[in-house]
Amino acid sequence: MKKNSMNYKELLLLAVNASIDGGKEIMKIYESDFSVELKDDNSPLTLADRKCNDIIEKVLTQTQIPILSEEGAAVDYNERKLWDVFWLVDPLDGTKEFVKRNGEFTVNIALIANGKPIMGVIYVPVKNKLYYAMDGFGSFKIQVKDNFKNLEDLMLPSIKLPCHKNKNKYVIVGSRSHMSIETKQFFEEKKKEYQNVEILAIGSSLKLCMVAEGIANAYPRYAPTMEWDTGAGHAIVNMSGFKVLEHSSGEELRYNKENLLNPWFLVI
Repeated sequence: MKKNSMNYKELLLLAVNASIDGGKEIMKIYESDFSVELKDDNSPLTLADRKCNDIIEKVLTQTQIPILSEEGAAVDYNERKLWDVFWLVDPLDGTKEFVKRNGEFTVNIALIANGKPIMGVIYVPVKNKLYYAMDGFGSFKIQVKDNFKNLEDLMLPSIKLPCHKNKNKYVIVGSRSHMSIETKQFFEEKKKEYQNVEILAIGSSLKLCMVAEGIANAYPRYAPTMEWDTGAGHAIVNMSGFKVLEHSSGEELRYNKENLLNPWFLVI
């Protein structure tokens, strides 16, 4: 499907409802006695990852846009490099937080065009909270009761981001499960630069959402992530007026690279 033939509003609504349906499936397992496997990199994998992924892929396949998913089959770069537009999906971001049962996990769906995120949906199943963004449209959040029948039902009650402003303190958000020495050094540098620095630890793509909301001023990620970890949050950050910058070059993160590992980055 060519970029100019798409109805982006319809795609947004489809992605939003897919994330909510996937989130419902996750919650069924979250509230049960679930088992955990280890993936090849020793990170946890649960039945929730797979079931949510199946639901999302079933919905998004209708669009005839290629899908790149953490839990889906690996796609060879020789095929991927021909994609102008594709869906980038992480059906359960924050699996470690899911296993710990702290609620800090999300469903992430992004639409990538020519290496840049142009649409992002992040659903927080435990809190029934949804973040979404589209290029030229802005970033928003909304409390979810059920699926949305049309875009108007989604848009009217939504709150535009950013919706907070830190006047008296500089807030940095960091990973709850992946803290590095370099990240701690960033914290120390900011403590010298600002009189009142607050550091918050939280899991999954919620860190990107906190910057987009204006709750946090910065999110340094000086530790490994994959493209599906950041695509949706990157869109939401960008459409809120902020940036996701590579640590070394200062350029925006790019997507659909041959190696899907992200470089270190700073959300600011």
